[in-house]
Amino acid sequence: MRVHFNLYLFVAVLFVVGAVFGVLLLQALTLEQQQDLADEVGGYVHYMNIGVDASEEEVFWERFFFHLKWLILVWILGVTVVGIPGILALNFLKGTLIGFALGVLVQQYGWKGIVFSILTLAPQNIIAIPALIIASAAAISFGIFLVKNRLLQQNGELLPQLGSLTSTTVIMLLLFAGAAFVEAYLSPSVISWAVPYLSPPDGTI
Repeated sequence: MRVHFNLYLFVAVLFVVGAVFGVLLLQALTLEQQQDLADEVGGYVHYMNIGVDASEEEVFWERFFFHLKWLILVWILGVTVVGIPGILALNFLKGTLIGFALGVLVQQYGWKGIVFSILTLAPQNIIAIPALIIASAAAISFGIFLVKNRLLQQNGELLPQLGSLTSTTVIMLLLFAGAAFVEAYLSPSVISWAVPYLSPPDGTI
């Protein structure tokens, strides 16, 4: 962590920039597009107020495999070296998606949207975002090692570095599993408690 602190910081800042871009992107939409998006969000809130039929186990595995795909993609991009810009783009995109979702909720529901975001988006992302940043930084570090010590200088042992990247990726997968657990078993209860405060008394949007 100490050796690659600047790399972790760079990826984290890139993620934050992506989140800010996501909020600004919402403001760039036309009024008609914003209204259509607000209707979609309102329909989603109403749907969540009614309830979902998927079991906790189904949600867990769906979210787990979703995170797994991101993690595998980051690992592959790291070992291919040329995929380093792709890793940076993925982190920027992830930040953009979260920032956009936060902006939509705040625009639609004001301070209630902020509270709702904290209750529903924050718990799993507190685990998932650091895991993604660490995995991304490890993959970028491996790519830099390949460029400096294998392609340019032809020295350094590859296997230990690859083992370090893979072990880090596996550990991050465990953290992603924890995030999926939160999304499947804890978030639905929080959402079912919070959604009525967003929905009008008559249940219409």
